[in-house]
Amino acid sequence: MRDWAFDRRGAMGLFAVAGAALAAPRARAKRAAAAANLLWYEQPAREWTEALPIGNGRIGAMVFGGIGEERLQLNEDTLWAGGPYDPVNPAAKAALPEVRRLIFEGRFAEAEKLANEKLMATPLRQAAYQTIGSLGIAMPGLDAVRATGYRRSLDLDAALAETEFAIDGVAYRRRVIASPVDQVIAVELGASRPGAVSCRLSFTSPEKKWTMRADGNALVLSGQNDPHGAIAGALRFEARVEVEARGGRVRAEGDALVVEGADGVTLRIAMATSYKRYDDVSGDPTAITTRQIAAARGKGFAALAAATAAEHRRLFQRVTLDLGSTPAAALPTDRRIRESESSDDPALAALYFQYARYLLICSSRPGTQAANLQGIWNDKPSPPWGSKYTININTEMNYWPAHTTNLAECAEPLVQLVREIAETGAKTARDMYGARGWVCHHNTDLWRATAPIDGAKYGLWPMGGAWLCTHLWERYEYAPDRAYLESIWPILAGACRFFLDTLQVDAETGHLVTNPSLSPENGHGHGSSLIFAPTMDSQILRDLFDQTVAAAGVLGRDAALVREIGAARAKLPPMRVGRQGQLQEWPFDWDDDAEDVHHRHVSHLYGLYPSHQIDPERTTELAAAAKRSLEIRGDKATGWATAWRINLWARLRDGDHAHGILKFLLGPERTYPNMFDAHPPFQIDGNFGGAAGIVEMLVQNRGARIDLLPALPGAWREGRANGLRTRGGCTIDLSWRNGKLEQARLRGTIAGTREVHLGGKARTVRIVPGREVRLSARDFA
Repeated sequence: MRDWAFDRRGAMGLFAVAGAALAAPRARAKRAAAAANLLWYEQPAREWTEALPIGNGRIGAMVFGGIGEERLQLNEDTLWAGGPYDPVNPAAKAALPEVRRLIFEGRFAEAEKLANEKLMATPLRQAAYQTIGSLGIAMPGLDAVRATGYRRSLDLDAALAETEFAIDGVAYRRRVIASPVDQVIAVELGASRPGAVSCRLSFTSPEKKWTMRADGNALVLSGQNDPHGAIAGALRFEARVEVEARGGRVRAEGDALVVEGADGVTLRIAMATSYKRYDDVSGDPTAITTRQIAAARGKGFAALAAATAAEHRRLFQRVTLDLGSTPAAALPTDRRIRESESSDDPALAALYFQYARYLLICSSRPGTQAANLQGIWNDKPSPPWGSKYTININTEMNYWPAHTTNLAECAEPLVQLVREIAETGAKTARDMYGARGWVCHHNTDLWRATAPIDGAKYGLWPMGGAWLCTHLWERYEYAPDRAYLESIWPILAGACRFFLDTLQVDAETGHLVTNPSLSPENGHGHGSSLIFAPTMDSQILRDLFDQTVAAAGVLGRDAALVREIGAARAKLPPMRVGRQGQLQEWPFDWDDDAEDVHHRHVSHLYGLYPSHQIDPERTTELAAAAKRSLEIRGDKATGWATAWRINLWARLRDGDHAHGILKFLLGPERTYPNMFDAHPPFQIDGNFGGAAGIVEMLVQNRGARIDLLPALPGAWREGRANGLRTRGGCTIDLSWRNGKLEQARLRGTIAGTREVHLGGKARTVRIVPGREVRLSARDFA
């Protein structure tokens, strides 16, 4: 952070007018160097997707950086619509056999009609993530027309949003942080002339039931969440801002607070709801916000910001990435995005990568909710797709970079979410399927609903919970811990038991197949999307079964279940190559019949990425078929789907192709000015998927095998990546020059051997905790 400094005329010194600073060559060089972890702009945000996000995992804000009026749009991660509910359709279990029969007979439209009538959840939609509202900070007399040297920025390293400008010789600065230490959002309003800070504070909210009141030097917004259809709102919420003015006067004006003639102002904002658990809403938000404000009251903004930066950097600074720089790196961020597809700006990809890590840290920390479709940032009471947890790709993609980019703690909320849907999913398994274990379909919400939603053609997919189980196992692979494995064993075993009870025999092949199911959101062109045995299902089941058996081996558990799993796995249908040379998406060669041959989902390629069932070296025919499927699908899709394609091409070792798609992802069609992913509209999964794809181009890892620079694009001729993680507790630092490995340094916490690959050559190394292994291109000659 920078200190205030002024010249004799009262204008800004150290951080003076942005235009003047950019005009000086030395300042320009400084800006270019700082751009590695900085988003910055020359004008305020006009749209929500231009505002800058801050967050501490639980609470967050979008900072607009206005001149005469600042706006902080506020979120708390447990403010969702509705309350606890059981969505299982009581008619489902009786109707299920008939739906299965119709699907096996190829009467897909009839099966869909019956499923919509009898199998789908009640209510048909899940609850939506919501916003508490906005805090407006009106600053009278600050005319945007007279403002000079405007600059707003987001420092990813310090987790600090800042706005600077000057009017009539007076320099103004606002700084905003979201503290994970003190659980408040803090705002500092400052000016270079004493007594120059005046403002009016007021809340607004789109919630149906809310009130606002002034309470001394505090302003309190309180209310009740919106209903979810017929399900009444069960949550109470509160946002409380306390004003500390240095000099001047603070007074109430109706239901607003007014500050007049202060030298500076610090705001401390706390937010909470009555949510304790998906089945307990007995919390006291007033007690929580009052306690949090009181605890932070004795700390000035500088102390709050320093503690925030230190805690944020504990995670953020574990990984650095340098892909080279060009003059484009000195431009404002929005201009870089607009020009990215036609310019040479490798540093923009590195900034995008670090921005994704910043967003994950700010939206998913131990003890918070998992990052939903928009992380924690949403300005609508009814956002697109409810901003829920869509678990047929999107939630999983949110956590693809968690372990590889050294943010394992940020995956803990996802683990907790799975623990909870395993509880609610047990009731769904029993009441809908008559099965043991547990199930979750393609979405869940704060209330951990697990029944199929939206409509049969989208929601009647029983694999969401199974896919999430692979993330539980991944956590163990990266940091083996027997106690953790013991804790997730019942979840893995329960997911397997559900499928052991519900897999059906395909009379024509004898294979065990899922039925009813679908290939997520893609119609096969034969009357519906419903089908039996879509390719993705069997791929996910192989991983689930293999990982559960591996866990049982480590723990010495349940030999009978292991035998049952092994027998079922042997009867799963194999992957097939179709008449176009493509990997078949369905049990029949229907890919060319699909309603959309360029569909955004590439579900049947799960086996290539994130799974390792398809490998360019070990399963060459399947890899070639996966490549053909990608060629048919095309490179351009929605934001998250574009990000998935980057990972898939990187897994196929085609770095230049992956880089070409990355450039499209970074362009204005798929990235908003604030670097949020443009689905469109905004979904955060594309940011996380893009970061995972960048890792995949630099390091790939399966078990004890590590591939260095497996898909390095020609555009990244030289660079450096430090702190990336692989399975087995290993950390890797890489540097390369002229497209060739310069040095790789490996450090591990678990002793053992690793097989390191580079350019078709392999070298076995021994990892000893506390020692470093160094490799260069010469070691693979």
